[in-house]
Amino acid sequence: MAAQIFSAIFVIVVGVGGCVAYFWGANKLVDIIFPSRGVAGAAAIDNLRRQGMIRPWLFVGPAMIILTIYLIYPVVETLRLSFLDRGGANFVGFANYEWAFGDREFRNAIFNNIIWLAVVPTACTFLGLIIAVLTDKIWWGTIAKSLIFLPLAISFVGASVIWKFIYEYRGEGQTQIGLLNAIIQYFGGQPQVWISLPFWNNFFLMIILIWIQTGFAMVILSSALRGIPEETLEAAVIDGANPFQIFWKIMVPQIWGTIAVVWTTITILVLKVFDIVLTMTNGQWNSQVLANLMFDWMFRGGGDFGRGATIAIIIMIAVIPIMIWNIRQANKETGGH
Repeated sequence: MAAQIFSAIFVIVVGVGGCVAYFWGANKLVDIIFPSRGVAGAAAIDNLRRQGMIRPWLFVGPAMIILTIYLIYPVVETLRLSFLDRGGANFVGFANYEWAFGDREFRNAIFNNIIWLAVVPTACTFLGLIIAVLTDKIWWGTIAKSLIFLPLAISFVGASVIWKFIYEYRGEGQTQIGLLNAIIQYFGGQPQVWISLPFWNNFFLMIILIWIQTGFAMVILSSALRGIPEETLEAAVIDGANPFQIFWKIMVPQIWGTIAVVWTTITILVLKVFDIVLTMTNGQWNSQVLANLMFDWMFRGGGDFGRGATIAIIIMIAVIPIMIWNIRQANKETGGH
């Protein structure tokens, strides 16, 4: 444990310190090569212009290199592997894609992903909006927001472990330590192995992601609500609008763009959901999703690079249109800046 803590601290110090040292050293080098002090006239102006041209690339350049190495190259390599066989040696054309859409487990994963897409973004956005509105009206709203936002700081695996104790099941005659089963048993109900109930277990897993992401939606939407002019709300009250009419006809239309951005951001996250399913069920009991299925084919059962890469490409294709639309909406919200 001590070694892991030391490693984490070392990485943080070296990473942050390295960035500071790089930018300080790079700026110093530019000042030395193209000095603006101690130089008079046109030479100083030329050097300042050169500094202005070079400095942005000192910041953007490393990020572009890292982006190329860690994002663009993997995409190209994954696309190449999707046309190869299990070992990544022989070209098989579209055979992997034909397998994917003909495989029962793949179709089940797509069905489960569709359910996740229908429930999680909508629930997170709706709950986040309602909480944002309600907490602005109470004196302890900041405390409530902090508590609701807190799960966002927990990793998906950590959150899954927490909820495992909530869904925990002990055999007949034993004391139920799982919160949900303990409550049900207290009221005379029959405890269940919740995460092994086909179809319904998907919703129990979704609750974990909703619990995590509602805080994100709440914070973004709360900021958007504060941008609504008070004069508009006061005019609506004077005209006799009740709180529900103000909410649905005044507030929601004015922050609709932000609502859409939040919804699509969570949608992209849902398409890539992996940690929760892996930790809670590992795709068993008909709870499989595309990201976990990709992991299974790529790293388990001897590994099948072709099929694993194919599923990865399908996920990427599904994400790209939503991401493009999300970026356009965000640009509209910021006025293109």
